[in-house]
Amino acid sequence: MIHNFDFRIFYEDTDLAGIVYYANYLKFIERGRSTLIRESGIDQALLRDLGHFFVVKKINAEYHASAKLDDELRVETQLIKISGAKVEFNQCVFNKNLLLFSSIVTVAFITAQGHPKRLPNDIIDKLKQFAA
Repeated sequence: MIHNFDFRIFYEDTDLAGIVYYANYLKFIERGRSTLIRESGIDQALLRDLGHFFVVKKINAEYHASAKLDDELRVETQLIKISGAKVEFNQCVFNKNLLLFSSIVTVAFITAQGHPKRLPNDIIDKLKQFAA
């Protein structure tokens, strides 16, 4: 199942040329992943209190087209793979049906000391609903 996160481009998202600043796409996909995790029933604040965190380990990104002020965009997020302490997502940003940005993001599950921690089965089960 694909998770969708919809939002609008504000002035603060754009550069001097009036197009979305390239680094903001990383913020947009972060919001999409965070929303997916929340909507799957995983409480990241509780995980933090327990000393466990999701962190981006690796990202492969490609820019295809530009977004502009007031565009209504959609982040599509789909889980590709879960293994050990890692989750891999395919994330794309669209303006209607026009692909603007695509990425493969690997997220690691770690302890407060920065060590990888195997994903608990309950978290795996909650995330699986968004698997390809």
